Amino acid sequence: MFNKILIANRGEIACRIMKTAKRMGVLTVAVYSDADKDALHVHMADEAIYIGPSPSRESYLLGDKVIAAAIKTGAQAIHPGYGFLSENADFCRACAANNITFIGPPVAAIEAMGSKSAAKNIMEKANVPLVPGYHGDDQSSTIIKKAADDMGYPVLLKATAGGGGKGMRQVWSEQEFEEGLAAAKREAMSSFGDDTMLVEKYLTQPRHVEIQVFCDNHDNAVYLFERDCSVQRRHQKVIEEAPAFGMSEELRAQMGESAIKSAQAIGYQGAGTVEFLLDFDGSFYFMEMNTRLQVEHPVTELISGQDLVEWQLRVAAGEKLPKTQQQLVLNGHAFEARIYAEDANNDFLPATGKLTLLQTPIESEHVRIDTGVRQGDEVSVYYDPMIAKLIVWDESREKALKRLTKALTEYRINGVTTNIDFLYNLATSKPFIEEDIDTGFIEKNHEVIFHDTQQVLKNELPIAALFLVLSNKKKAQQNALQSTDPYSPWHNADAWRLNEAHTHTLVLAHNETHYTVEVEQKRHASDTYYLININGEQFDCQGTMTNDIIVVNINGHRSQATISCNENHISIYRENGVFNFSHILPDCGQHESDDGHGGLTAPMNGTMVSVLVSRGENVSKDQPLVIMEAMKMEHTIKAPSDGIVNEIFFQAGEMVDGGAELLAFSQQLNADDAS
Repeated sequence: MFNKILIANRGEIACRIMKTAKRMGVLTVAVYSDADKDALHVHMADEAIYIGPSPSRESYLLGDKVIAAAIKTGAQAIHPGYGFLSENADFCRACAANNITFIGPPVAAIEAMGSKSAAKNIMEKANVPLVPGYHGDDQSSTIIKKAADDMGYPVLLKATAGGGGKGMRQVWSEQEFEEGLAAAKREAMSSFGDDTMLVEKYLTQPRHVEIQVFCDNHDNAVYLFERDCSVQRRHQKVIEEAPAFGMSEELRAQMGESAIKSAQAIGYQGAGTVEFLLDFDGSFYFMEMNTRLQVEHPVTELISGQDLVEWQLRVAAGEKLPKTQQQLVLNGHAFEARIYAEDANNDFLPATGKLTLLQTPIESEHVRIDTGVRQGDEVSVYYDPMIAKLIVWDESREKALKRLTKALTEYRINGVTTNIDFLYNLATSKPFIEEDIDTGFIEKNHEVIFHDTQQVLKNELPIAALFLVLSNKKKAQQNALQSTDPYSPWHNADAWRLNEAHTHTLVLAHNETHYTVEVEQKRHASDTYYLININGEQFDCQGTMTNDIIVVNINGHRSQATISCNENHISIYRENGVFNFSHILPDCGQHESDDGHGGLTAPMNGTMVSVLVSRGENVSKDQPLVIMEAMKMEHTIKAPSDGIVNEIFFQAGEMVDGGAELLAFSQQLNADDAS
């Protein structure tokens, strides 16, 4: 076994690898950029080497600097994690040239699977089932389009060097093809330096099921069951689970054996994942093979009882696989939810900022958190905005799902917008619970997940109002205890008025609708209760609060909810989803100009990819105006209404600061507006 390894990565995966290495008595070396000088993975490592500026292309993607750090510290091996250099054949070759073990597959395997089109050719010869498509060398748009036309739409364009949804576009009609191909090529070139594309038939109701394989250099190979990764946005996974629901032992064995056949076809060693599309009729097709550890590997660890990073280290050190196929046992069910800094309600736009509050669920045998950040850290524009991976396990899917939803209600993050509410709504939705899942899950269930339809607020709105009143009362009691005059009337929070009802008037907003809520405090014997009036409807309420749990009795119906409050934003977690309210204070009104003039600003730091309009051009509502690239993704800025482009302030290739005005825009007023 190695004495010391270098982790050529950052964030949660670097920390994850270090935990196993330390448990095995292996010393660790971290590398870091300017943005990461105080990062958690740097503090966890036994040693750390600075390798360059914040942009990954100037630090983490520079293989020569990583190898120089390994040589300087005497590291015998390099673990690449995932992303960055993990599937870079040249880096693997450079490690060998410097007598450093690459903790991953051999160069030939990386090269074979590094191109999606070459991988499909290999799998075709190995008799692994493939989705119909074109993955040839002729890259003319005419040839690719003809293949798409012949297959029939919809089709999926994919960068052959791609991964993580980069350089990928669904094309639903012939008219969309040229624009989709151009966008996919741009993104592929930006992410991978290679815009070679393939096109394949897009299955409309498939599941994304992947098999975890492991091979050593003693001709042993196993599969560690499967993961269902069908729930995705932008072709990136959101919630993964293992094992896949509805899998028969026969189908599991068939897919597992096909995965091993795929690995053996390229002389594979180490951890790998063979990804399949599973159709509703039980047929499955090879999609691609990832020659590295996957982001979602923890769910496999929890159902198999194996540490996959330990397996990686042992195989790289020349040992045999720790288990045979017969010794591997599937136990229970696990989910992984990726906690991202992003705005799910704004097309999952990545967010940046300081984690001013970070409180996680308590870890146990049922709950695991893989993270690379601490409270006070910055989520920067330079790297992927994932904050953590929340992983849960229990004996069955039903029990594990309850663990997941409970843990999501216990996550507290302030300072950046996160997707926690989105994840909770998704996990508690009826289709997800009932396993009505395919890769189009989010789009098909958009109204359920995002609460687009008008919610019935007869329960949630009184709870929000009652929470505010009880919270104010609790604060007043605490202030009184700390005061030199605890009986002062200024510490009273019961809305006392001379010769008037004790009434609080609140304004709460939900889904951009404002509600005026009157809360009248009453007493009967020794009990306090509240009459809550909303739009003329009255609710008889009582409630108590313990930490973040509120127990309420509304018109004789007793229930409870978990409350999360961030400044004036209130989230109520219920069994049918999370309901968000904003407490509108009297001095918080927003006064916006209504003259129809204004500018469109950059959502974050990034690069201008393309300007699609000209100065003075008339544009229609939702027409694409410019395309920006930020945090590894393209973002299209569209016209908020019909109007005219007055000025354009950036050109393609220029860097843009977050909040900078991209172009000046005048709204086109109709006759009614003008009058």
